[in-house]
Amino acid sequence: MNVSVSPQTGDSSLFGKPLFEDPSARALSRVGVVDVGSNSVRLVVFDGAARSPAYFYNEKIMCALGAGVSDTGHLSPEGRVRALNALTRFQRLAEGMGLSDLSVVATAAVRDASDGLEFRSDVLRETGLNVRVIDGREEARLSAQGVLLGWPGSYGLVCDIGGSSMELAEISDGEVGRRVTSDLGPLKLQTVRGGKKGRRAHIKDVMAQLHEEMGAQRDRLFLVGGSWRAIARVDMHRRGYPLHVLHEYRMTPQSVQRTAKFIREHEDHEALRGECGISSARMALVPLAAEVLWRLVKTFRPKDIAVSSYGIREGMLYEQMPQRLRDRDPLIEACRFAEAKDARMPGFGKLLYQFIEPIFKSAPEQRKRLIKAACLLHDVSWRAHPDYRAEVCFDNATRANLGGLKHAERVFLGLALLHRYTNKREGTHFEGLYDLIDDKTQRDAEILGKAMRFGAMLWMEKDAERGEFRWFPKKRELELHLSPDAMPLFGEVAEARLNSLANSLEAKVTVKKRRR
Repeated sequence: MNVSVSPQTGDSSLFGKPLFEDPSARALSRVGVVDVGSNSVRLVVFDGAARSPAYFYNEKIMCALGAGVSDTGHLSPEGRVRALNALTRFQRLAEGMGLSDLSVVATAAVRDASDGLEFRSDVLRETGLNVRVIDGREEARLSAQGVLLGWPGSYGLVCDIGGSSMELAEISDGEVGRRVTSDLGPLKLQTVRGGKKGRRAHIKDVMAQLHEEMGAQRDRLFLVGGSWRAIARVDMHRRGYPLHVLHEYRMTPQSVQRTAKFIREHEDHEALRGECGISSARMALVPLAAEVLWRLVKTFRPKDIAVSSYGIREGMLYEQMPQRLRDRDPLIEACRFAEAKDARMPGFGKLLYQFIEPIFKSAPEQRKRLIKAACLLHDVSWRAHPDYRAEVCFDNATRANLGGLKHAERVFLGLALLHRYTNKREGTHFEGLYDLIDDKTQRDAEILGKAMRFGAMLWMEKDAERGEFRWFPKKRELELHLSPDAMPLFGEVAEARLNSLANSLEAKVTVKKRRR
């Protein structure tokens, strides 16, 4: 997925002062939001670099607040009790975390139910929390902003499915465009008359109306919502996909069709639920959601499909960001924050990148972005035991909460950081993930890792002159020009690491000492 970076955050200033140190960003360093949905109530507390925050706390309670609203007009009595208990718990947790305020929003169930106002009054009286009810178009906007939190400059159609509604929003050049809402949430579909035939006819009719309102949307389709993520888990299971990270997981229209059929024809949904790690309450809605997704894809015909773990809650955080923070690359901001927090020598990542950059001067900008990220992260796992440090690096890169990364890019970054600490990648329990990138990309990651592995040997004071690499790819010649001050650091271990790098480059290496 493309991530566009504004001119102010481009190559020349990317290693400038990170915005997480700015007062406007520090105000967002820990933010708590609660989403009161038709099916679940969730608390998320964001922490760290505001542009790409970590999930300091994340808890979901399945309440089914919207069950039966279509028939009775009232919130589920049992769901009300469970939701109120959940909000009471979340308010106490927020107090314990030192949060001064929680932002609480409610969506379709509370806005549709005749006793929604009464429920909100109960919550205010019991917890002091003010629940803000948002309409479908606002829900669509916030969900789309959640996608933009992870991928600034993205384009396509965002589809957010909840228990009682489904929203669509178009995004282009970092802006949210047209938005619509519908009743295609699986809880509401349970009450559609006419059995399976009536339900499918209803889905088809509503989807046609949505297509008429939204117009042609042939770009990327972003899927937001727990039911979509559950379907993605089933798709991973069906395909035997090795990296179980839902964020940025890709599906084709053909795989959606096959997975919808797989779910429809699977005889034992309970066994499938266990194999895929899906809760019972969620699994009950998956077959209905799969019918909606199949029709959505068939109607809008997107070129590809990406699962987003970012949605309405992340959109609420994005809402509070100044524009200059929104424009930052979430990957680089997160890596800068990690370096400042965990590296032994914060700031060395910039120097390391400048030192090894001549080897990668012909790399495309998207690759250089990953090289910068790797240099920033190269030392953040130093506390891990040396025998496991390489694997810890790979695991962190492939599974950490990093925005703006395709799965293949996660594996590239992970392999580079693995080779930062070891020459060989065989023999790890991650080998099944390597095939997500081709042999050439694996070799490029190895070269990057070995370049960082050598460059890390030249730890000197911040403004010291280290020297430079000169790379002649046509001749397959690598020259290392070391300053007189750096020359004493070029011992046996450093020489071995340089030779290992040269072997991976299939190059002849020459070391030259600069004159003062």
